[in-house]
Amino acid sequence: MRMRALPALIAALTLAACTSGPLAPEGATFGPNPTLVEPSRRVLPLVNIAPAVGWPEGVMPTAPDGHVVQAFASGLDHPRWLYRLPNGDVLVAETNAPPRPESKQGGIRGWIQGLVMSRAGARVPSANRITLLRDADGDGVAETRTAFLENLMSPFGMALVGDRLFVANADAVVAFPYVTGQTRIAAPPVKIADLPAGRNHHWTKSLVASADGTRLYVGVGSNSNIAEHGMEEEVNRAAILEINAVTGATRVFASGLRNPVGLAWEPVTGQLWTAVNERDELGNDLVPDYMTSVRDGGFYGWPWSYYGQTVDRRVRPENPEAVARALRPDYALGAHTASLGLHFYDSDALGVAYRGGAFVGQHGSWNREPRSGYKVVFVPFTNGRPAGPPQDFLTGFLNGEGEALGRPVGVITDAQGALLVADDVGNVIWRVSAVN
Repeated sequence: MRMRALPALIAALTLAACTSGPLAPEGATFGPNPTLVEPSRRVLPLVNIAPAVGWPEGVMPTAPDGHVVQAFASGLDHPRWLYRLPNGDVLVAETNAPPRPESKQGGIRGWIQGLVMSRAGARVPSANRITLLRDADGDGVAETRTAFLENLMSPFGMALVGDRLFVANADAVVAFPYVTGQTRIAAPPVKIADLPAGRNHHWTKSLVASADGTRLYVGVGSNSNIAEHGMEEEVNRAAILEINAVTGATRVFASGLRNPVGLAWEPVTGQLWTAVNERDELGNDLVPDYMTSVRDGGFYGWPWSYYGQTVDRRVRPENPEAVARALRPDYALGAHTASLGLHFYDSDALGVAYRGGAFVGQHGSWNREPRSGYKVVFVPFTNGRPAGPPQDFLTGFLNGEGEALGRPVGVITDAQGALLVADDVGNVIWRVSAVN
C-alpha cells in the first residue's frame, strides 16, 4: 500500500467508531463497582487515535486552581518512566518498543495497530537511554542533564537498593553499581534475570523493590489481546514476577493481569498495587482499566474473564476453573484510558487532601469514541483503600481539534513534593506544584 493512502485508511476506520458498542453513563466505568455494558464485536478494531502534534510554544497542561505547571525538562526523546534517587536526582527512561521479529508482526490487526501507534507518536526508535536530571537550585527546572546509562534494551522500570541500581530492560533485569551523586555510570550491566521478550506485544517492564531490598517485582504484559497467539507465548506474561535480587530466581507472584504497568507500595498497608490495561475490541466501554491491590498467588482473570468472573466468550477453549478463582479488581479507571503511571503521594506540598492518595497517568485511548484518558487523575485513599471518585489533576493534553499535544505516562514526586509527569509525545517532564 502506498504511504499516501494510509491517512485515508485510518480515517475510514475512524469513521466506523459510531458502531462500536454501547456507552455506560458518564463516570460509570470508574470506581469500585463499574458498570459493565454488553460486549460489542467488530470485524476490524476501532481506530480513533488522537494524532500526535506536540505542544505549541507557550502552551502547557492545566492543573487545579492553586497549582502551577512548568517544564522540569524538555527536548527529551520519548520519556516514559521516572525514578527519584535518594539525593533528589531524577532518572528518566527515554525509551520505546524494541523491534518486533518479522515472523511475529501480527497480521492485518498488527499492521493496523502499527499505523495507529505511528500516528500517535509511539513508533519512534527507542533511545535506549536513562537520563539523569538534577535541580540543584530548587527552582523547579533541571539545570543538569546527563546520559546516565546508554545502550540499554528498551529500559523502563528502575529501583535503587543499597549501592545497586536495578533496571528492567525489555528482555532482562540488570544491575549497575551506583555511587551517590554520580551523573554517569560506565560500568557494564550484570544480568540478574531474564524476562519474557519475543513478540513484545506489551514490551514495558515496570519494577519495584521490596522494603528490605531482597525481592524485585516486575510487571510483564501479555503478548496479545486475548491470547490469540496461544498460551505458549504467555509463559510468565500477564503477570507480576517476583525475582530474588541476588540469585535471580523467579516466580509468578500474581497472574491474569493483562498488562500491569504501574507498580507501587500503598503506604498505610504496605501492600503492592498495580495499574492494569485491560483488553480491547469489546466496545467503547469494555473493559475498564483498573488499579488493584495484588495478592500473592492471586489470579485476576485474563484471558478467560474480565473484572472478576465475567466470561470473555471470544477465548477458546473456555476455562471455567480459572474463571471461578478470578479475583475482582479494587477500582476501575475507565475503559481504554491506558492507565500506566501509578504513584502514592507521600507529602503535603500539593495540599493535605492529596496525602496518601494515588496519582494515575492515563496515556489515552486509541480505540474509543469518545476518546478517554489523556490526563492525570487523582484517587483519594482512606486507611489504605480508595475513598471516592477520581479527580482530574492534570488535563489539556488534547486540543480542540482532538489532536494530542502530549500523552502522560509515569508520575512521581520530586524532593520538594511537586508532582513530575513524563509526557512521551510532548517530550517533556511536567512539574506541578502548589502556588506559594
